[in-house]
Amino acid sequence: MMKIRLRVRLLIGFLVVILLSLSTVGIAFYTISARQLSQSAENQMTQIVNNAVHHTNLYLSSYQRSMVALLSNVSVKKYIDLPSDREEYENYRYLTDIRDSIVDPVWIRNPEISALYIIGYNGNALYYFNGGTEPSLGPEETAKQIDFFKKHTDPSGRLTILNHSIQGEGAPMLTLVRRIRGLRSPEMKGFVGIEVKSEELSTLWKGIDLGTDSYFFIVDNGGRIQYHADPKKTGKALPAGLQDQISQAGVAMFHSSAEGEKRAYISRKADYSDWNLVVSIPDSQLVKPLETTRTLIFIVAGITFLCALFLANRFGASITNPIRRLMKGMSQTEKGNWEFIPLPKRHDEITELIIRYNLMVNRLSELVDIVYQSELKNKEMQAERQKAEFQSLQLQINPHFLYNTLETVVCYAVIQDSEEISEIVGALSYMLHYSVRTHLEEITVANELKHVMFFMVIINHRIGRAFEIDLRVAPDLLLRKMVRLTLQPLVENVFQHAFRGGIEDHHTIAIDAGEEEDCFWVSVEDNGCGMAPERLEELRAKLRENRLADGGGEGQIHGNIGVANVHRRIQLVFGEEYGLSVESSLGRGTKMIMRMPRTAAAAQERDAAAGEEALLPPNRSDGNAWRVG
Repeated sequence: MMKIRLRVRLLIGFLVVILLSLSTVGIAFYTISARQLSQSAENQMTQIVNNAVHHTNLYLSSYQRSMVALLSNVSVKKYIDLPSDREEYENYRYLTDIRDSIVDPVWIRNPEISALYIIGYNGNALYYFNGGTEPSLGPEETAKQIDFFKKHTDPSGRLTILNHSIQGEGAPMLTLVRRIRGLRSPEMKGFVGIEVKSEELSTLWKGIDLGTDSYFFIVDNGGRIQYHADPKKTGKALPAGLQDQISQAGVAMFHSSAEGEKRAYISRKADYSDWNLVVSIPDSQLVKPLETTRTLIFIVAGITFLCALFLANRFGASITNPIRRLMKGMSQTEKGNWEFIPLPKRHDEITELIIRYNLMVNRLSELVDIVYQSELKNKEMQAERQKAEFQSLQLQINPHFLYNTLETVVCYAVIQDSEEISEIVGALSYMLHYSVRTHLEEITVANELKHVMFFMVIINHRIGRAFEIDLRVAPDLLLRKMVRLTLQPLVENVFQHAFRGGIEDHHTIAIDAGEEEDCFWVSVEDNGCGMAPERLEELRAKLRENRLADGGGEGQIHGNIGVANVHRRIQLVFGEEYGLSVESSLGRGTKMIMRMPRTAAAAQERDAAAGEEALLPPNRSDGNAWRVG
């Protein structure tokens, strides 16, 4: 399976979170923005159309009021009722009266009105033109106008706005026309019309700015464009199908491609004219803000992604680099190179981990040093054990010859009836057997005391008197463990060094034992000459060396087993926390204390029984060298 580095995994995780966050925010923002921009565009178009409708209605209502003056005038109604064979004078009189009473005030109020006319069904017609050359309209032109108006006006007399002019070709005109009744009849008898130049009305819409490729136009019920931002399109018909879409959409915005491109339309119907006022905007213009927003979102998202990627990489490095240093340090630790890792400036969990690692390395190095030193000491102890064993082997060289010799001496002593020689040789034989044949390092206190007893047999014969040892050991401590051949050398050391001037009656040797917490101790105390402070310090320094003695000299006794060797042999058996300590005062005596660990009584009794059975001599003599205190 492919191994992916932690830094790469962290970076991938950060990238997933970043991309997910950016995608969610971007999609939500774009969706909301698109909805709001679309609604804003529709509201803007609706407001434009509503304003255009409102101003158009206001403008047309002023013309409506001018036409009301004509509709309610009696002279106009009488003129409509005149027969077609009227006199020319009548026609002139009505023409003059109506001009003076109605038309001239209209010119004053609405100078933008280009023409005003009254036409009866019977052919009567009055034409008024506001400046310029008045066209000559005969009965045939009037008949044509009557036919046209009958086809294109509301029979009920409602105002109709037409893209039509009686003045012929020229500037585009808008005609506001209504049917009118006569004075004596309720039926419609003629028409009243006002013509206004389209450019006058278009001034209302020129201020509408919808941007590039967007425009405003007005279309009548027949689908003919009455006004367009492009003058070339004014008067032309709408593309096929667009008029139906405008009628069906009502006030809602719709989209169509009837004009060659996808465009949005929204329309409103004018009250007076039933014209549709329409705003048209290309879809590309509507979506342009969305495209800008989308581009901005991508740019911001890209910059954010790069910044987040940089920060994620930095953050991942801040985690993985210390871990790499830890791995490198551990690799060096495996090789035995104790490498400490420098702490970073910040303090966090990784810093705490590095601190723990450095502490571990420090402790491991200390433990290794301790183990190394302990190993060196163990090697030294092993060497000393081998040395002690070698010394023991030296004592075992041809022991049978020594035993046979001693037996021969005993036989001669018996023949010669010498009890002293027999007793000395028997004690010596036991001591030799105890020293050479016993391979146990740990022995009971009772066995060591027995060895001392036979030693005292020899000493008593040497000094020519019985010397009693004050034995203060409690009976329950006799089976406690101690090191073999340690008690007798200390007693012998007393006779060699403490009683140098000879043995007096006041001289005593006391052997005691006791317990202190986890320690078991056995002491040998005398009241001899003692040691000077410098001699005592020299002996203690030798004991602190924790080494077996190699040769003779002060502090050592016969048989190359001295005080230093007793101390070291106790350490070799029980450990360096145990051993021998010396207390002495010049002229007051010396006390030597052996300290050993406490052991289980059952194990002591078992080992003691086996040891005593092996140590019993063939000829045993207890002598009289003990005094139990």
